[in-house]
Parts: sequence; C-alpha cells; structure tokens
Amino acid sequence: MQSIYDRIEQLIKSSGMTKKAFGERLSISAGNLGDWRRGKSTPSTHKLIEIAGFFSVSLDWLMTGKEWRPEEVKETGDRYFFEDSGQPNCQNHELSSREKEFVREYIEFTAYRRNQKAKPKQAEDRAYKQDE
Repeated sequence: MQSIYDRIEQLIKSSGMTKKAFGERLSISAGNLGDWRRGKSTPSTHKLIEIAGFFSVSLDWLMTGKEWRPEEVKETGDRYFFEDSGQPNCQNHELSSREKEFVREYIEFTAYRRNQKAKPKQAEDRAYKQDE
C-alpha cells in the first residue's frame, strides 16, 4: 500500500521535476521530505492542499490513493440551516447592485493588498541579487 509520501514522490517523478526543485517551489525543506519518506512525520493539511493544487490532483487521491466518487454522496433532503432560522435562501436570490459593488471592491482591495505584500519581497530579492 502506498503512503502519502509515495504518491507525492510519484507526482514529482511524473512531472519531470527533481525533489530539490519541488521542495524549492513549494517551500518544503529536504529535511521535511526525508521525514515524510521515513514516516517520521506527515505533511500538514495546508501543505497537502497546496501539493494537491500544484499537481492538479484530488486531495482524496493524495491522502488515500482513491478517487472521490460523487455518486456515493447521498443527499438526505433535510432542510438547510437558513430555512430553520427563517433566513432567505441566499443561493437562490440575486445579489443587489449594492452587494455586487461591495464584492467587486473587496476583490480589488484583496488584489491591492497582495501587491503591497509582494513589493517588499521583490525589493528584498533585488537587494539579494545585487549583493551577489
């Protein structure tokens, strides 16, 4: 039976990457990879999600080696929480123009914050290259 590490190693090999390149790309140290290989530790949930996304595989497959089968999921027909609390079904109503504007502004703000966080990192990278 394959371990999580075995599946990660399989993905690395099939992508043509080296373990070193993979580790650098996802900020995983050689020590962590070695610990995973030896079974001393396992990747965190966050790291598993990141690895699954990086290789475009399901988290189910990465963790268990089995693919998720949606036909096995059964809906019970129970009412959702918003019906019990008297809330409107937010999945069936259109957003108001004010709500749409708020969402648009929030997305723009998030992009702005991401760019602001990236600027110090870019400046640090330039300074590092100049020191070389």
